[in-house]
Parts: sequence; C-alpha cells; structure tokens
Amino acid sequence: MKKIVSLVFLLAMCAAAGHAQESRQDISISGSVLIPPFIASSTDIQVHSSRGFGALASYRFMITPTSALEANYGVTYQNKFTFYGPAFYGGIQVPARVQEISFAYVRSFYFKNWNPFVEAGPGAFIFLPIRNSGLQTIDSKQQTELGGMYGAGIAYEVSPSFDIRAEYRGLVTAVPDFGTGGSSYDFATKKWWNMFEPVVGVAYHF
Repeated sequence: MKKIVSLVFLLAMCAAAGHAQESRQDISISGSVLIPPFIASSTDIQVHSSRGFGALASYRFMITPTSALEANYGVTYQNKFTFYGPAFYGGIQVPARVQEISFAYVRSFYFKNWNPFVEAGPGAFIFLPIRNSGLQTIDSKQQTELGGMYGAGIAYEVSPSFDIRAEYRGLVTAVPDFGTGGSSYDFATKKWWNMFEPVVGVAYHF
C-alpha cells in the first residue's frame, strides 16, 4: 500500500512539474493588418501607402510568472507605397512585402482568464519590392531598416493549453527609399514613421 501511495505521489509531482514546464513557453500565429501612415517630408517627397494583410508568428519564454522574452517574425502579402515629388508629380508606385524580425520584453497581468500584456523591443524591417505589373521603377531594391516595436493587448485563456490574443502593435523605423538615392527617382524622405498593426490570433502553451 505504501508503495502504491508513493507511486501516486511521485506521478502527481511529475505531472505538476510537467505542467509547470509546459506553461513556460508558447507559440502563436496571428493574422495582421499593417497600416503605414502618410508621410510628408522636408525633401518635398510625399509617401502614400496602402494597408497590407499578413501573418505574425511569435515565440514566448516565461522567465517569471509575469515576465517573458518574445521573438517575432511577420510578413505582409503586399503593401503599395506611392512616392510623389517634384520630378514625378503623377506618383511612382512600389508594391512590396514588409517583413519584421523583432524581439521584445513582455509584461503580463492576470485577472482570472483575462491576461492583459504590454511589450517593447528592437526590430529589423525588410522592405522587398515585388516584381509585378504594379512596380513602376526597376531602380527599387530590397532595403532593411532597424527600429523598434511596442504593443499592448489582451489574451483570453480558453484552456490550460490555448488562448486567444488580440493586440495593437506599433512598428517604428525609417521610411524606406528602396535604394533609389542617386537614381532618376530619389524617394528619400529622411523621416521615421510609426506603422500601425492590429493582430488577432491563437497561442499554444507547452
């Protein structure tokens, strides 16, 4: 009997330890909408951009019950950037995919099944021109800009393994010129912008 009790106790301890270990990590997949703002600059270049739909994948590792480190990768299907300037009044369009690689510190708060959180950290943003019929200058090139991200959101725990997350994110970086400096079209604005990105997705804890 003592052996059975000891075995049950040992299994319970292992299960508890396994559950605690599982709860220290999660991955999430979210749908996103990237919305760059209008930019007018001192160089007489204006930038009008369309919203782009995409996806965001994130990995979190809990370092305390309320603090985590996060890694993110995001990509949009297509944003359209249109540049207006003295030499191109009609506008020059550059369709592009925007990719994000970022890292953040996440602070969470717990109210029963509702878990609000805030986060911030550094990031790199890759603007990749899409060679299709919408591209109006072949001078445009892939460009990577450094910056940062911040966000605030809320997670609702539907089970010990899954939650639903909604978040507003801001991506801060230099406005791209797609490497056109010195070409017949110079898109340089010498400005930074704050791109807006609402996301909604599902996270799995393990």
